[in-house]
Formats: sequence, C-alpha cells, structure tokens
Amino acid sequence: MTTLSIGLDRAKKTPLATQIYAAIRAGIESGQIPADAKLPSWRDLAAQLGVSRGTVRIAYERLVDEQLATSFGAAGTRVNGRPATPGLAGHTPAHLPDTSPIPELFPTFGATPLPFQMGVPAQDAFPYKLWARVMVRAARHTASSPVGYPDPRGDPDLRREVAAYLGIARGIRCNPSQVLITAGFAGALGLVVRALALEGQGAWFEDPGFPLTRTALSLAGTKVTAVPVDAEGLDVDAGVRMAPDARLAVVTPGQQAPLGMTMSLARRRALLDWARDNGAWIVEDDYLSELQLEGRAAPALASLDEGGRVLHIGTFSKTISPALRLGFLVVPADLARRFGDVAACLAPAPGATTQRAVADFLREGHYLRHLRRMKRLYAARREALLRCLRNEAADVLDVQATAGMAVVTRLRTAASDVDVAARALRAGLAPVPLSPWYAHTPATPGLLLGVTNVDARRLVADCRRLAELAVMPK
Repeated sequence: MTTLSIGLDRAKKTPLATQIYAAIRAGIESGQIPADAKLPSWRDLAAQLGVSRGTVRIAYERLVDEQLATSFGAAGTRVNGRPATPGLAGHTPAHLPDTSPIPELFPTFGATPLPFQMGVPAQDAFPYKLWARVMVRAARHTASSPVGYPDPRGDPDLRREVAAYLGIARGIRCNPSQVLITAGFAGALGLVVRALALEGQGAWFEDPGFPLTRTALSLAGTKVTAVPVDAEGLDVDAGVRMAPDARLAVVTPGQQAPLGMTMSLARRRALLDWARDNGAWIVEDDYLSELQLEGRAAPALASLDEGGRVLHIGTFSKTISPALRLGFLVVPADLARRFGDVAACLAPAPGATTQRAVADFLREGHYLRHLRRMKRLYAARREALLRCLRNEAADVLDVQATAGMAVVTRLRTAASDVDVAARALRAGLAPVPLSPWYAHTPATPGLLLGVTNVDARRLVADCRRLAELAVMPK
C-alpha cells in the first residue's frame, strides 16, 4: 500500500478534498505514485490528515471519475496505468526508467535460469517441499520470539553451525565468535574493506577473475592490480613486481574463477608469507569448493593461516539459492571485535527468518545430503554437456577445461564472445563471455557454459543452436 505525504493548507479557500485530489493527481502524473499502487483506505488517510472520511471519499471519487484510479470496493482503490509527465515534480522527472544495475554482467534479474547460465543451482533438483517446511517453521519461531534487535553479526545458532561445518568440510578451526553472517559475498567484501580501512590501498586481483568482484573493489576505493594466474593459481611473484605496496589480495584458491585450477601448496605458502611479511590481508573467496566434482576439495587457504592474515568468505548462493542473499565471513580471532562493531554500525546480518531456516537446514543434516546429491547430478550433467559439445559443436567450440560447475570453451571462429552471448540470450540460452573476465592479460574469446540447468531432453538442440550462433555474422 502506498504511503502518501500530503500537506494541507487549512488557511486556503480551496476545499480540503480538492487539495487532497490535486496532491494525489500530481503524484500519479509525475510517476511518484506508480501504476497499480494501492491507495490508503478512506479511514487511514483521513486519520493521517486529520480530516473526515467523507472529505477523502470526495477526493477519491473525483480520481475515479477522471480514470486516474479504479475502486474495487472492499479491496480498495488502485492507481491506473498512465504515462508520466516530466517536470511536474520539479526541475527533473520524478519517474525515470528502472534500468538493471550492471547490465553488461547481469542482463536480467529474477528471471528463470536459462540453459548454460552460470552461478545458479539446478532449479529442477532443489528439495522445495523440505525447504518450505523449514522456512515455515523458522518464520513461526521468528514471529514468536521477543521483539528486539537481533545480533548484527548473525544468528548465534547459524554462526555455530557454520563454524562446525567449516571445521569438517574445509579444515578451518574457528570459534563462532569469528563468524559473521553477511548479505552474500558482496556484503562480506564490503565489510572487509570497511573494517580494515582499505580504501585507497592497493589490491591484487586474479586475471582472469570475476568482473563483478573487480568492479566492487574499484567502487570500494581500492587500487586494483590484475595479477595473472597460471596452472598453479595466482602468480605471487608477478604480484610483487606489479604492485609491491598492495595491502590486499583477493583469490579463489579452491577452484579458480573462471578457469578452475586449484592453487598449489607452494603458491599458497608464498601468498601467506607475502601477507605476513608485508602486513597485508588475503580474502579467500571459497568459490564452489563445497561442490568439487572430482575428488576431495583441497583444504581452505585459511586452514594454513598461522599469522591471522586470511579472511574466508563463503555463501549459500550456489548450494541453496542466490535469492537468500546469505553468506558468511570468518575473520582472525583478534579482529572479531572490530568486525562486530563495523557490522553493527554499517552492515548488520540479513533477515532473521532466513538465517534460522539455514541453521536448521545445516543442523538437521539436510545441507550435506543435498550437496552429495547435487555433486552427483552436476557431474552427470557436465559429462553429458562435454559429450554433446564433442558431437555437435567441435568445429566451433574448443573445450579448454572443466571448471567446477562450468565448461570453459574457446571460440574457433573470429566472432566476438560478447556478441555471441548476446545473440544466444535472445535465443533463450545464457552462455557467459570469457573475455570480460580478463583485465590486462590478452584475452582469447571464449564462452563459459554452466552445467547446472542443462536439460537432457533439449541438450543436443541447445548445443547445435549455440554452434550456429557462434558462426553467425553480426
């Protein structure tokens, strides 16, 4: 329901009902009150403005007569669709087109995942009924809990469950006091930059690496240096040569994003030594390590950290759902108080109900069982995709690597991978172009093909269509 701010001048000779009508009409025409918005009831608006209900009724009836609104009786009054008139609310239009943020990386939000799309779990294999029961129970618990401000570091039960899970699955020995629940990876990264006062400082970032993280570091005020990766992961020596004064390194040591290699033990030790000797920090983006599809995942970089320089970030986006916007950050013990203070003031944990549901999901064993099922499913889907690419698209797409839940391919044609991805999106496919993941390293055009939402029934047709799009002229 729309909340209206209407100023009445009782000293004017203009009737109050006319003033109310004029204020609402101006809001509708300027776009401040959007189409289909529900107006307050006669009773609520009359109480808000200190007038009689009859006065509000007269104003609403005039809006209905002029087809600015429609009355639905007991269901209320709603605004009709109407083109916005620029300039009525001031010198600039009050209603501007709602464009998607970072459209070059995320053309759409909230849409059903498409074939080859990365970063989203399988839609057809999630235990929705189980999750719904867990969510309903969590909502009831939250509703019946005492009304008060929750712990800004996150629900204590969830922090305990995350600490226990990390000890078993990732080899990280940490206390729940070191765990903070965040609004996904982005929330955790922002918390790190704020708490460690890294604005204006140098930061190493993998090249290639996730473009959104590189953009986030720049927006947060760090001076990003793209450091190349090779078969062993981030080249620490290259980082020292390129940006010797950097105070931060952001890495994906478990499964490098997007190429998929695991950082070698020698590189891990070199990176930890660099951080210790230079008073620098390492952000470990534990990208997809819980979904290692071949063998056992390497222990987390944080498990080797004896100097307290690694900040470990994980999320539930790839394992449960990105719609949760839920992640976690593990900080060295001596920084727990500082991070708690910053979280309380600037970045408190997300909604209590979702946190409670995830805590129950972990504690009751559903999470680990779900991961086991998904690893088997994704491995089978990845093999099916590789087989299909060999049979249907080998002349156009050269498979370079399997990187977690994606297949890395290179274009054998002269086409732009960005153009191919754009054409594919219009055709109902969502491969990710590889070249935007590179900063300074010469980028070979390629496509990243997610395996989580491929459909065996249409996989051959999708691969054939993708191959056709890769050779089409602009």
